[in-house]
Amino acid sequence: MSRAGLRWALLGLVLIAGPALAQLDVGKLFGAAKKAVDVVTTKSVDEEREIGRQWAATLLGAAPLVRDEALQQYVNRVGLWVALQSERPDLAWRFGVLDSPNVNAFATPGGYIFVTRGLLLRLRNEAELAGVLAHEIGHVVARHHLNAIRKAQGLSLGADLLSEFALKGRGDETVNERLLGGVREVLTRGLDKGDEYAADRIGVVLAARAGYDPFGLPSVLQTLQAMDAQDSTLALMFATHPRPDARLDALDKSMGTQLDGLGTLSQAEARFLALRGP
Repeated sequence: MSRAGLRWALLGLVLIAGPALAQLDVGKLFGAAKKAVDVVTTKSVDEEREIGRQWAATLLGAAPLVRDEALQQYVNRVGLWVALQSERPDLAWRFGVLDSPNVNAFATPGGYIFVTRGLLLRLRNEAELAGVLAHEIGHVVARHHLNAIRKAQGLSLGADLLSEFALKGRGDETVNERLLGGVREVLTRGLDKGDEYAADRIGVVLAARAGYDPFGLPSVLQTLQAMDAQDSTLALMFATHPRPDARLDALDKSMGTQLDGLGTLSQAEARFLALRGP
């Protein structure tokens, strides 16, 4: 199937429910996420958001936001539109561009999502940006980070993190040291490969649901694959994620089609380049 044909096939499968969904198991892509959402209560969402706020503060302490209001608003508009297509549209989603030359993107529990200036400068269009944000949204939807903290601290998946790690006070900017230790471990070690592959699959579907070219994320992975692995700006990305070629292979197998030979994407390119800057 041609790239154009596959794009429309993916869009049709994602946007129109029907028997064809079963052929690519697209419905199963959100299995773990839906299971997590089904048990979410207002209290647990508030607690998740509080953990995410603390986590986001840690990231912002390492790298501030880029001082460009138009750019930040633009990334928030793109991210929110994609997030609204997810299984958790009601989260108070927030998106930002960190002023860091490193090539990376981050998500925290509760819907805080960041992309670095270094990664943004390597993206070619809005579809690629949407694909990156959709991958990070996938982590939040499936609560990957919360489950990773539980695992790091030897807790059961059903454990209430803020019951186990009580906050010192709602207005306090610090959390229990054990919880913070779990956050540090996840930031340093990254998530399990299975979580990254799952977020890739969810990201492709979310981007397509939002009307973007579903090849946006694979195109970014190809860009990363072509970069020099010794480039210091890639160090953290490569230390905490599977290799780009492994991620492309996993997407290839799960989506049932070859993802090689992607060309330059053009969707919203002028708008994207104007806001990204030189």
